Amino acid sequence: MILAGDIGGTNTRLALFNGSASRPAPVVIEVFPSAGRTGPGDIIREFLAKHERPAAGAACFGIAGPVRNGICKTPNLPWTVSAAELASDLGLKAVRLVNDLEVNAHGIAVLESQDFAILNDGAPDASGNRALISAGTGLGEAGLLAEGDGYLPYPSEGGHADFAPRDETEIALLQYLLKRFDHVSCERVLSGPGLHNIYQFLRDTGRGQEPPWLTQEISRRDPSAAISAEAMKGSSELCVRALDLFVSIYGAEAGNLALKGMATGGVFLGGGIAPKILPKLRQPAFLEAFTAKGRISKVLEAIPVRVILNDKTALLGAGRLAMQM
Repeated sequence: MILAGDIGGTNTRLALFNGSASRPAPVVIEVFPSAGRTGPGDIIREFLAKHERPAAGAACFGIAGPVRNGICKTPNLPWTVSAAELASDLGLKAVRLVNDLEVNAHGIAVLESQDFAILNDGAPDASGNRALISAGTGLGEAGLLAEGDGYLPYPSEGGHADFAPRDETEIALLQYLLKRFDHVSCERVLSGPGLHNIYQFLRDTGRGQEPPWLTQEISRRDPSAAISAEAMKGSSELCVRALDLFVSIYGAEAGNLALKGMATGGVFLGGGIAPKILPKLRQPAFLEAFTAKGRISKVLEAIPVRVILNDKTALLGAGRLAMQM
């Protein structure tokens, strides 16, 4: 029995697994809100107290943030998490702390065809490195180095790299955000909060009107979820424009990541946003932005692009890594 977790800025998913590294089998899974906690230790202890099972021999946790020497200072939560301290607190022999996108990348290996939605078939003989990009509470990126018959995932903090505008509208977006943030990263526009930032830019610069009913809708729930929902329904032109711009930026950054990692074997979209806006991602804007790389566009056109539909991918990856400890 092993313990695995996906510690995100919004939710923390925990599971007990048995089985093998090639096919980790969850015995029990539970989701907890991350906000309002002093750290993941509180959540893990609550989980273990609720689910009495044989003692876990090892644990692996994916966490949203950079991990250095077994320690992570989470950028979207006021936590400093230490693998050694978790092991001591939980009475485990070993705890491994891994970047959340890295464990997601490990989880891809155990997914099946029904766990993906195809955005671009790519070349039938596509091979080589792969890449993973996930817009959610933040923006995560990771690479998968082709090695032998498999892939070796490696972490990245590319979501915090500079946002690179491509046209006059995006230049105006950058100028708008520079008045609010010292550093405008990709994450500032390509995440849940990023969608809200795009919406506010369009509204505040006269590129769309916010009717009173929409003001009320946004105020009573998560703004990004409200904007996305109204855009998908087509009930607000302002929301539609915000999501369209978001999708185009998503495609552009996915293409940038593919080029930087020479991910000719495929690009995967993870995170909670992509499955919710799948019809939008299937419209031309995403792939047009993905492939619009000038003289090297043909390389991008041959890359398979998939959306990960299985929201347990990170847990499966953490379980797989824990089985290998």
